[in-house]
This record gives sequence, C-alpha cells and structure tokens, in this order.
Amino acid sequence: MQTCFYLSLKKKEAINFRRWHALRDKHSLQGSGHRGCKKAWNSFSMIKTELLTARLSLKKPVWEDIMSIHHLHSLAETDQYNTLGIPQHVEETENVVKEWIQAYAQEPVSYYTFVIREVNMSISAFVGVIALKLGSPKYKIAEVWYKVLPQHWGKGYATEALLSLIDFGFKELKLHRIEAGCAVDNLASIRVLEKVGMQREGRKRKILPLKSGWSDNYGYAILEEDYTGK
Repeated sequence: MQTCFYLSLKKKEAINFRRWHALRDKHSLQGSGHRGCKKAWNSFSMIKTELLTARLSLKKPVWEDIMSIHHLHSLAETDQYNTLGIPQHVEETENVVKEWIQAYAQEPVSYYTFVIREVNMSISAFVGVIALKLGSPKYKIAEVWYKVLPQHWGKGYATEALLSLIDFGFKELKLHRIEAGCAVDNLASIRVLEKVGMQREGRKRKILPLKSGWSDNYGYAILEEDYTGK
C-alpha cells in the first residue's frame, strides 16, 4: 500500500523521500543545533510509545512516516472539517512531525502523537494519526484529535483507536477529563465521539475557519467517572 502511495505523489515529493533518511540521521546525531530532536529519540524508550488493540497499533511517529502523513494531510476529504489546512510543500509536514517527535522529549510529556497502522495484515498499512494534548496538570485535562485516511472510513478504526487512547489517558496518565471538538456538520466524527462515550456539552458559534466558511463547533468530553463506571 505504501508503494502505491509513493507513486501517487508528485515526482519532486517522491524523490524527496530519500531525504528523510539523511534528515533523520541529521536530527539524531548533530550537536547543539538539534539537541531537542536527539533528546526526543533517546527519550522514547522511557515513556509509553505504543498502544495495541485487536486490529491496530498506535506507535510514536518516526521520520519514515512523513510521506504517509503528508499524503493524509494533503487530501481534500480529510481537510474538509480540519483547520490545519493542506500543506503547500512537504517541508511543512516535516516541521509538524518534527514538533511531534520533539514533544516526547518534554518532562513530563504533554503531547502524545501516535501513528495508526493495521496489524492484522502481512503489510502494516498506514491508517492515520491520533493525538492527546495535555492541559494544566492541576486540572488533569487533555484534548484528543484524530485523522484517518478515507479508504479506512467505515471500518470502526477511528472508534477503536480513540477507545485505546482514552483508556491510556485515564488508566496511565490518570486524567480526570478528556475533551474533543468537532465541526457541527462532521457527522462521521460525531458518531465516533458518541460511540466512545463522550457527551456533547456545548456549541460555539462560527469558531472554525473552514474552507467552506466559518463553522460552529460542538464540544465533547468524557470524565474518568464516566469511563470507569461502564
């Protein structure tokens, strides 16, 4: 599946894939200019970097994931209800992934990003990305977001990955509350959030700058007591 993906990219971006190996080594081995990234790589072994479900693996991002992530971010379907926007160049995706990797070097870690892959196939197919961004330790709160390739919609993967991340948040990070935001017209994500037990708590008017115009946003949340009470 990855091979087909690389062939679908612009020639320039496909050729650029060779840069990621050099880029990875550069950030891992260079001195003071890249200490943060080097520290991130060395810190991976000391924190939770993989979650497993019946069909999926959620793993820390690595430089080899950049082209798959760039493809995910470049699709009109995945950008429809997202405010990140479609990257103009692969370098934009590089910077985003670099920040995700460097976040693992923080003490304590406040931003967990995982690459979602299928585990029930001979080839571990890329599915998407999911993340948990922690807020103030005093409030024990976090926000979750995810993005899945269109060819994997309708398989229950987003629900499965989100359940795993919520379990991680409450059981291992000892959170009190996990939140999520969703454009009011994003019916698929609304179904996912409600399937995992999140409750709709409010609606903010015209807060999301989407390509289609300003959109209202639903606020969802699940509490530790909601989760443990199931």
